[in-house]
Amino acid sequence: MTESPLGNPSPQPQPDSETVNFDDLLQLLRRKEHNWIEWGRSCLVLQKAGYNSQAIFEQTGFEPIQQNQVIVASQVYETLVAAGISEAVRSRFERTGSDILYELRILTQPQRVAASELIVAKNLDSEAAREVAKAIKDFFRQRSLPEGFTSHAGDAVAYQYWKLAKQQTNLQERARLIARGLMFVNSPEARKQIEQLLTEGFGSTSRPAPRLPFYRIELSEQLPRLVPVLGKLPLTTDIFHQIPAIQPTGAFELIEISSTQTVITIPGWQVVLKAKDPVGILCNTHQLSPQNPEKPEDVLAIIDRGGGEWDDDSYFAIDNSGKLAVEWFPDSPSIPLLGRLILVLRPKKILDEDLSRDMWQIDE
Repeated sequence: MTESPLGNPSPQPQPDSETVNFDDLLQLLRRKEHNWIEWGRSCLVLQKAGYNSQAIFEQTGFEPIQQNQVIVASQVYETLVAAGISEAVRSRFERTGSDILYELRILTQPQRVAASELIVAKNLDSEAAREVAKAIKDFFRQRSLPEGFTSHAGDAVAYQYWKLAKQQTNLQERARLIARGLMFVNSPEARKQIEQLLTEGFGSTSRPAPRLPFYRIELSEQLPRLVPVLGKLPLTTDIFHQIPAIQPTGAFELIEISSTQTVITIPGWQVVLKAKDPVGILCNTHQLSPQNPEKPEDVLAIIDRGGGEWDDDSYFAIDNSGKLAVEWFPDSPSIPLLGRLILVLRPKKILDEDLSRDMWQIDE
């Protein structure tokens, strides 16, 4: 939601604003009258009328983060009412629960209805609601239902715990995940899938994640210099003087070619030469593998967009709610693979950058 930069109502009224008493809305918020649903609606009306969140806070005591929560949650509540939720769900959220419904914002209307019914049935708090929403969203991103699990919201959440338990090597944590899965599971078939984990040999189907394919540039010869291309002869001297010098920046010597494109030179290792459509991404090692025990370090990840065929010794790029993510899959996933991680490049270590530039000091 975009906030207006104004601190007071816009002098030009918005549609229907002439019939709205903004002082009454501010007083309603200041005294916390009615319920949080009305608070969210009032905050939204005020913001659309030109009040920014800071001005509302100064006049009512509602902090900007609270305004955002009740606005979003009230909109979620209205979609639930429009979908015809049960009386139990409606009455549960009429007085409290904005923090819970706020977590359902990432779901579609049918998914919100199913999630809200499950949350009320299990009497979950906002933290558990966040897990439920994420599990349902991830579950329905798959092309087909996993074997043994139905489209019921309880099975969707149970599937997430079942999947995590299968990969877990710690016995205590594995047991906790199985118990959580059994708490949410709905169908007999899905329950059977989870209960099978209790009888399987511990660690029989799990394996540790493979090592990330780290490399580090060690030699200066592995840092080829990028030279600007002026064009194809014949050329005029004017063109020769108009082309600016290239200015590498950062540990990886990034070079801005234009306002929309940046490139980097990579040594011609075989893994790079064999890539069909490689692209580079600057990131941190813990963004690639949170379990990596090594010290976090800035790296350049090279992903081959033409290498989307799964194998269990590689990491792959996937779409995560509209955001790029890199994950390892012990089994063939049902979601699309956008590319294979072929290289994680560390920057060249320079003990003393100034010393390396003064060659006469080295000669001595």
